[in-house]
Amino acid sequence: MSTHAARYAAFRRRQAESSATIEDFQGIYGFEFDPFQVRACKAVESGHGVLVAAPTGSGKTVVGEFAVHLALRDGGKCFYTTPIKALSNQKYTDLVRRYGSDSVGLLTGDNSVNGEAPIVVMTTEVLRNMLYAGSRTLSGLAYVVMDEVHYLADRFRGAVWEEVIIHLPASVRMVALSATVSNAEEFGEWLQQVRGDTTVIVDEERPVPLWQHVMAGKRLHDLFVPVERESEESSGSESRKRTRKRERRDKRGGDGDIVVNGERMRVNPRLIRLAQEEERLSVVAQKRRPPQARGRGASRPRAKFAPPNRVQIIDELDRDGLLPAITFIFSRAGCDDAVRQCVHSGLRLTTDEEAAEIREYAERQCADIPRADLAVLGFHEWLEGLERGISAHHAGMLPTFKEIVETLFSRGLIRAVFATETLALGINMPARTVVIEKLDKWNGETHAMLTPGEYTQLTGRAGRRGIDVEGHAVVVWQPGTDPESVAGLASTRTYPLNSSFQPSYNMAVNLVGQVGRERSRNMLESSFAQFQADRAVVGLTRELRKHEEALEGYAKAAECHLGDFMEYSGLRRQLKDTEKRAAKGRNAQRRDEAVRSLERLRPGDIIRVPRGRHTGFAVVLDPGTGGEVPAPLVLTYNRQVKRVNAADFPEPVEPAGRLRIPKNFSARSAQSRRDLASTLRNKLNEGEVERTSGSRGGGEHDAEEVEITRLRRELRAHPCHGCADREDHARWAERYHRLSKETETLRRRVEGRSHVIARTFDRVCGVLQELGYLDGDTVTEGGRLLANVYSELDLLAAECLRRGVWDDLDPVDLAACVSSLVYESRRSDDTFPRVPDGAPADTLSEMERIADELHEIERNHRVSFLRAPDLGFVWTAHRWARGDRLDRVLMDAEMSAGDFVRAAKQLLDMLGQIADAAPADTPIRENAHSAMDQVRRGVVAYSSV
Repeated sequence: MSTHAARYAAFRRRQAESSATIEDFQGIYGFEFDPFQVRACKAVESGHGVLVAAPTGSGKTVVGEFAVHLALRDGGKCFYTTPIKALSNQKYTDLVRRYGSDSVGLLTGDNSVNGEAPIVVMTTEVLRNMLYAGSRTLSGLAYVVMDEVHYLADRFRGAVWEEVIIHLPASVRMVALSATVSNAEEFGEWLQQVRGDTTVIVDEERPVPLWQHVMAGKRLHDLFVPVERESEESSGSESRKRTRKRERRDKRGGDGDIVVNGERMRVNPRLIRLAQEEERLSVVAQKRRPPQARGRGASRPRAKFAPPNRVQIIDELDRDGLLPAITFIFSRAGCDDAVRQCVHSGLRLTTDEEAAEIREYAERQCADIPRADLAVLGFHEWLEGLERGISAHHAGMLPTFKEIVETLFSRGLIRAVFATETLALGINMPARTVVIEKLDKWNGETHAMLTPGEYTQLTGRAGRRGIDVEGHAVVVWQPGTDPESVAGLASTRTYPLNSSFQPSYNMAVNLVGQVGRERSRNMLESSFAQFQADRAVVGLTRELRKHEEALEGYAKAAECHLGDFMEYSGLRRQLKDTEKRAAKGRNAQRRDEAVRSLERLRPGDIIRVPRGRHTGFAVVLDPGTGGEVPAPLVLTYNRQVKRVNAADFPEPVEPAGRLRIPKNFSARSAQSRRDLASTLRNKLNEGEVERTSGSRGGGEHDAEEVEITRLRRELRAHPCHGCADREDHARWAERYHRLSKETETLRRRVEGRSHVIARTFDRVCGVLQELGYLDGDTVTEGGRLLANVYSELDLLAAECLRRGVWDDLDPVDLAACVSSLVYESRRSDDTFPRVPDGAPADTLSEMERIADELHEIERNHRVSFLRAPDLGFVWTAHRWARGDRLDRVLMDAEMSAGDFVRAAKQLLDMLGQIADAAPADTPIRENAHSAMDQVRRGVVAYSSV
């Protein structure tokens, strides 16, 4: 087909899939939609739910915004949910720009703007809380867009997404937008089950091609080269060998090739040779080391190229026209250091006009921040980097600063951003190039390699749709880099979406209150977690059935014409197990007796050391009974002083004689050792020492010996004992018993996965029943209080409220104590955090006591949801709530401004929940509101995230 004909056919196909509404909507954007976008919009318009799984930057949000468009057209409502507040703020700004502030609202927990608008952007938690509360805002809801729905795999927050999906009214059409996952069809099948008609649309093609590079030295190398160019990377006979190898590979179907941007590629041979050369240099360097130095520590490959510094990387990208770029550095301090290095080097990526525009925008956005606070926050140093087109982006920054960086970057004024991986989670900041400084990162316990999913998430930022013809991903060469491992990260396409759902205490009381315990149980059985468990059970059950069929075959093969061979085999196994147990018991008894015998030794006892380096007779100098295990000090027949222990005595030791040790004997004196060894030899030669030393054994295992004798007699008397094919039958019987053991393990796994969510729900309800939050199907007054607390420590917070633990606290002390429920220290150390004296210290001790009590109840019901309160933010929250200055608070806390603001925002959210949940006749409600007013000041008040 000619090119013109192909284009015309594609045009006709798009026309058939599109509609007048979609065409009108497309006109808003000014570019032609991709086929997957048209298909998804068509499904939404036709009344279907839709799941769209596509790469980062492919334009999935177009489908979500089409639902917004339909809601406005039809006079309905659309909720647009996101996983994080920053993304909600960004989406709210986008939609206001398009539809006006009257039509769009924002709800993020601490921000509430026009909440009854037809279009409301919110975090997923806000929608979950609305569903449980039966909010009137849900009236008229037609569409819910769940952006970044793959967050349901998140270990801490993922359950919220499933709660929303399960509990949304059936009349609401859901548009789920996900990053590329390998089991999108499985997820779509579950959505079909719980939400009804759902269209699954998977698109794996990036709208902007992505090219992978490795920067070795100061030069960029392609990670992949076309197979046809492979011979150009070699010469002479090597080229001919590669050509023949490629021809053989082509006959096999191209094993080892990777399709990149539609072209068959292979790992660049130059990079492979570079890695081999580094390895060779490393071996040579190791051989040249002095023999005594070899093997000290791990030998790292010697680098042929020193890794370029951060300034050199940005310089090289600038020369190649590859800016703007995001460099991922898995350390906040590393990101800040990178900016300082670039500024101190004199690097400038902006014109004077651009620098002036940056300064004017940053100063305008920070105009409400007091000058004293700006100095504390490092505003002027940060602004100097901004004016040069350079900035960091990480969670430790003040949220206002981060928002400024995001805006300036999207406007093309910031050209180089050094970021932690948190930037890859949802924020819309695409670049022409993404640089990954290292392929491993600290995960809190160890340095772990990036997974293919993480690599794809990071590099997905590269390539701006409508701006760049292609995107670029650059890995910086480090000593020990393996090009084929990098290629594996860049080409792997298996990222399964696995549920992290489990019932919580708050969820349980809300569900039971709405639909009763049995219906709640059935609803939870429809979770994606149970759906996946059931699918796994199908495979396990199939395997179990195969095992059971094989067992029948083995039993048949073991049949004997003389009698019941499985019975005979059972006797053999029983005998073998009893003999093994008896031998083990005898060894353990001998070890215990040996230890006890060493404890009885006295100075002057002559013993025989039966094994070890100094076998033979010795005299005890010191019993060595001061430690947990006795280790006598002895002088050997050969005049050597050494310590012995139970490991040297397989049998208990008994003194073979005695000799007197002179009072002036010194183990350090060679003469003393010679004289005492001579006395020992004389005693041995004169026959005054028994030539054997040890226990004659006891009779503690007589019962087992009797059992062994009985089993042997019974075995010999069995009819099958005389069978000529006995050992052949025994082999089949042994296989039967081995497989039977595996089958039992498999059966337990099947039982463990069946109804696992419902069983956990029953245990959670058991805890709540014991504590009085539930009474059968009835939610008690305490349960209604718990229903309003959405927190990891929901049950602890509810207990504190119910028991009046916080009733006598003033607002400042209340803020300090409540902070322990929301804060989690980033670092784990053994230092005890400082807490205010008096009422706060007493209250925190009581909270910890209640937490221990709840842990014990959880243990009895075989669940574990609660953690201990974290006191790491208590002193900081107390100081801030009482009005201390920002510089003093941050200096004392050793926290970054971003961490402080985030912790304070979480505290505000928790105080708000406590105020809502507290009984109307208690002082806690008013105190919680007062505490919020005292925390919401300064940087906390003017930070939107």
